[in-house]
Amino acid sequence: MNVQVEQSWKKVLGDEFKKEYFKTLWGTVGSAYRSPEMNIFPPQDLIFNALNHCSFEDVKVVIIGQDPYHKEGQAHGLAFSVPDGVKIPPSLQNIYKEINTTINFEINCGIPKSGNLERWANQGVLLLNTTLTVEENKPGSHQKLGWETFTDAVVQKISNEKEHVVFLLWGKQAQEKGKHIKCGQHLVLTTSHPSLLSAHRGFLGCEHFKKTNQYLQKHKLKEIVW
Repeated sequence: MNVQVEQSWKKVLGDEFKKEYFKTLWGTVGSAYRSPEMNIFPPQDLIFNALNHCSFEDVKVVIIGQDPYHKEGQAHGLAFSVPDGVKIPPSLQNIYKEINTTINFEINCGIPKSGNLERWANQGVLLLNTTLTVEENKPGSHQKLGWETFTDAVVQKISNEKEHVVFLLWGKQAQEKGKHIKCGQHLVLTTSHPSLLSAHRGFLGCEHFKKTNQYLQKHKLKEIVW
């Protein structure tokens, strides 16, 4: 199983792919994909979809998710996103609700009918899950295999080698990544996870999307069309 990743990330993360933990992780994940007894998501060629849709140079915003959706047809390698035509999951419904009440109401465009967030990724939003693979119907099943170490490295590279990036850390797992971020040269926004259970504990009303665009504008970067 080959690592299929966009060229700029291949350059930035080249040493990471050579480390023993990653070789072990990649071997374990590869065996899972080959097993006739397991169904692993996302499809194998979309494991690094977040990186492939948003080059290292283009990253302006990082949104950290947990692990991929674990139901058939949902996961396609972008945190919180689902392919066109798939029912919008509850967490993404709450994300859209927050955007609609703080930004989109001003231009009266309403809540999108598609949960495909490629349009965000193509504007420089890295939609990075903490864990990049999962077994069907077993949320968290690929945690502790090494993905967390890899995604820590992605966050650290962005923090160390770029300036004025906005990190949106929702929930405990995402906030764990905060220890790898140089807060002085970036904007780090934290609140509860947008899930049905947690959204009302701070996520709804957080204005993170509005604050993100204000920060980008302040640093003469193009705002995100959410």
